[in-house]
Amino acid sequence: MNHPISHDPQPIRLFKSDFLEFFTHIHPIVVVIIWLPVALFFLGYGILEALARALWVQIPLGFGLGLFLWSFTEYTLHRFVFHFRPRTPFQERLIFLFHGIHHVQPQCKTRLVMPPIVSIPLSLIFYGLFWLIFNRLLAAPHWLGPTFAGFIAGYLGYDLIHYATHHLPMRRGIWKTLKRHHMQHHYKTPDQRFGVSSPLWDYVWGTQGKRKGQD
Repeated sequence: MNHPISHDPQPIRLFKSDFLEFFTHIHPIVVVIIWLPVALFFLGYGILEALARALWVQIPLGFGLGLFLWSFTEYTLHRFVFHFRPRTPFQERLIFLFHGIHHVQPQCKTRLVMPPIVSIPLSLIFYGLFWLIFNRLLAAPHWLGPTFAGFIAGYLGYDLIHYATHHLPMRRGIWKTLKRHHMQHHYKTPDQRFGVSSPLWDYVWGTQGKRKGQD
């Protein structure tokens, strides 16, 4: 992403159509309203499964597995999809709509969380994958609820953390670390530091940037 950063407070218009443009702006509370109930539903579903089987260990383990899988998904999507190097004008336009606009206007408050028009279809695709893996391949349907709940909770945490890194102080502890990590991605190393809710996979794959004291 080599687009110049714009400090114009007026959001850049992406579509001529007012109808389409409407869907490119979203308040962070919307993702909470949509996805927190979804995470709670699947967690509750998992708990009911655990009651039927008298096997509670699957709840914390499945939820933790879901968080872990989300962190990997977050890194992979950000690095290889959102920062895909376009080869055609169409690809360039598509990547700009998905993520390039955020690098041009990183402080635009209404473009810091994923719009439902994108997140809902993606969630259905991931649910289908989870269902296929747990219900068919592993024959372990009781793991689906807590794992998918953790996955959705991880996504919700990612969106809220992303918004916070741009618009909240985050001056202490892990919050300060996450904010600094993401700001360096925007303003110093746009081809590194892809983790937002966690820098874990940046360290695993060597995209964490220079060591402290070399920034």
